[in-house]
Amino acid sequence: MKDCLFCMISSKKINTDIVFEDKKILAFRDISPQAPVHILLIPKMHISTLNDLTPKNIEIAGHLIYNATKLAKMEDIAKNGYRTVFNCNEWGGQTIYHLHLHLLGNRKFKWPPG
Repeated sequence: MKDCLFCMISSKKINTDIVFEDKKILAFRDISPQAPVHILLIPKMHISTLNDLTPKNIEIAGHLIYNATKLAKMEDIAKNGYRTVFNCNEWGGQTIYHLHLHLLGNRKFKWPPG
């Protein structure tokens, strides 16, 4: 999508602190971190929300999750624990309508979340 912030980041039209990239996804540090480690993992193809996953693109969700675990180890937060979050639509807290997975760590989280 032409005016999607994460599509622009994915296509390198906007610079960001990239921590991982492969053919399918891009991971970068959040510019407004909610934890000492806050990385966003996005598919390079535009998918607006979790609701827009289909049998043809469902594998991207697993790819995001798997790479979040790899990044948790690289960031040295895997042993103590971390949180992964997909927000979906307005009431779920989604503000950018491009599927993304938050990887948060290096602090203790409470339950239930806010």
